[in-house]
Amino acid sequence: MAKATDTGLAAEANIAVRNLRKNFGALEVLRGVNLEVRPHEVLVIIGPSGSGKSTLLRCLNLLETPTSGCIELDGQVILDILPNGAAPKFRVTEEAARKARAKTAMVFQRFNLLAHLDVITNITIGPVKVKKEPPSAARENALRLLESVGLAAKANVYPGQLSGGQQQRVAIARALALKPEILLFDEPTSALDPELVGEVLGVMKRLASEGMTMIVVTHEMGFARQVADRVVMMDGGEVIEVGTPEEIFSKPTHTRTRNFLSRVLTRTE
Repeated sequence: MAKATDTGLAAEANIAVRNLRKNFGALEVLRGVNLEVRPHEVLVIIGPSGSGKSTLLRCLNLLETPTSGCIELDGQVILDILPNGAAPKFRVTEEAARKARAKTAMVFQRFNLLAHLDVITNITIGPVKVKKEPPSAARENALRLLESVGLAAKANVYPGQLSGGQQQRVAIARALALKPEILLFDEPTSALDPELVGEVLGVMKRLASEGMTMIVVTHEMGFARQVADRVVMMDGGEVIEVGTPEEIFSKPTHTRTRNFLSRVLTRTE
């Protein structure tokens, strides 16, 4: 597949994060994270549980408000909060949050489908309610997306009638229905039975090959090796190493990266 790093794309990042910190009370979950994500890049974030990976994703689309730090989307500052309790230079207004969320969509670990609504309504409710799309246009797009994830026949069933893998593919279609610039995936296969993981990863690989900008938190090392443009290793709330899949998996420079991969790869062999 064509990689973003091979296409001569503009250097400006879709997302830039500077010195991002997040505290929950006395617990410091993110400790000065710096990160850039380029247009059409697949960035895979790995690391042990509790390293801050999911919190970072939630800060990127403002489901969580960082304690301090700067976030830029397409070169525009949407958040810039000074540390040590100082007044923020830019506050997160509802308008800023709306614009940021309009550029990103998130696929969650536990699907988060609305159990009382059928599949087609789960996919169309966001475009109709949030983006004010005409219901007929939203439905037409939803049917196209369901076909693209192999679930064209499931439009009128309810989430409880689907397997976990099917529910996650519906969740991906729901995210795509919002027409985001960037897709965020938070452990999208960790709640699935092993035999269902492949069908979800297959959809994600296709999206990557089509040029979708993706930030993926995952323990699927095979996916990271095959699909990522860059791999980010997090531990203790910090980014400790960034590199290509070849660099991270074949010659990691940080001891914590080597130890983590040794444990994870041993379990998957």
